[in-house]
Amino acid sequence: MKEREPASPETLYNETYENYRRYLNPPLARVMKLSGSPVEVRASGTTVWDHTGKAYLDFAGGYGVFTLGHSHPRVVAAVKAQLELMSLSGKTMFDPLVGRLARALAEIAPGDLEVSFFCNSGTEAVEGALKLARAATRRTKFVATHGAFHGKTFGALSVSGRAAFQTPYAPLVPDVVHVPYGDSGALAAVLEGAAAFIVEPVQGEGGVNVPPAGYLTRARELCDAAGTLLLADEVQTGLGRCGALFACDFERVVPDVMILAKGLSGGVVPIGAYVVRPSVWQAAYGQAPLLHTSTFGGNPLACVAALAALEVLRDEALVENSRARGEQLLAGARRIASEYPSVIREVRGLGLLVGVELTHEGYGGTIIPEMLKAGVTAAWTLNMQRVIRLEPPLIVTAAEVERGLEALRAGVGAARDRLGTLTLTN
Repeated sequence: MKEREPASPETLYNETYENYRRYLNPPLARVMKLSGSPVEVRASGTTVWDHTGKAYLDFAGGYGVFTLGHSHPRVVAAVKAQLELMSLSGKTMFDPLVGRLARALAEIAPGDLEVSFFCNSGTEAVEGALKLARAATRRTKFVATHGAFHGKTFGALSVSGRAAFQTPYAPLVPDVVHVPYGDSGALAAVLEGAAAFIVEPVQGEGGVNVPPAGYLTRARELCDAAGTLLLADEVQTGLGRCGALFACDFERVVPDVMILAKGLSGGVVPIGAYVVRPSVWQAAYGQAPLLHTSTFGGNPLACVAALAALEVLRDEALVENSRARGEQLLAGARRIASEYPSVIREVRGLGLLVGVELTHEGYGGTIIPEMLKAGVTAAWTLNMQRVIRLEPPLIVTAAEVERGLEALRAGVGAARDRLGTLTLTN
């Protein structure tokens, strides 16, 4: 069979755009084209290349997926080797890989979190954790926070905190109460009779919101008093992203359930999981072990990828690098904010999860494309559109952080020069 001639950059772009426009998501295709989005064709480490051969420093990081960068060689090698043995498990026999991964997570998880359930994404892991909470407590009520993002399936969307994503699908899962993020008093007032309180240690899509010191500690105390399970959604904050192995480690809080995904496999194979206390698992599924299952969850490829990723995270001291480079990124972004107070309202974050809040969301439409022109990617936050998120891989170097900051400064400067001072928003 004759090999197909490689398409020219222009042909590849046009083909891809037309496929998006006709067969995937027509409105999104138009938005991406207007914003100057190129076609990504390959990636390695902290770098992504587009259809023209231009290289970009990845400061969007797949919204937290690429903790080890793109296609880390140790993880890719592990997956390739497993492909030669078995790609998917039939699940009628024991699988040593899923057992090893569950043990590895138990060894690093806080406190007595020990039993794992595996699935394929963060939103699936949230769904599983919510079902677990109802089954274990025999209660129906959930408490969540305004601005939260836990996923877009029905249960996960019900405990998320933005009406724009929820309204088209109403009615959602009933008996959900939302409270202001970081407000322990408001939480205390609604916990009675709740099955679970689900919370992100740092809100990612909500605008990179860091709660007041002691918030998680107080939440743990309140949940204990109410007989309510504490569910820590560490899908984006976990596995080194915030400068600790898990963000709840900063306050030494042990949740009843910890939810993981995104960077768990180092960005090579999709995987999600939750890790739970044995007593909670027993209460939910001790008499019905097949009540909640996943066909592809914990498959061999995902498990070997996750096992290799956890080894890389340890061997390359990436948690420590996240903490050091995060301090550098946060300080640098705050310097830029002080230079352009009419454009940047605040910079906040923890580790390599940094949010740049603009005084008006209109500036973002200039800043992100300008950063792209400078060869650096960045991303919005879904629930707070005037916050630009900087979330590079944990392998990022000091020099790359400075390059990212230079692109941010150029983008902010261009936005001010082009748009002037926009009316401040609340």
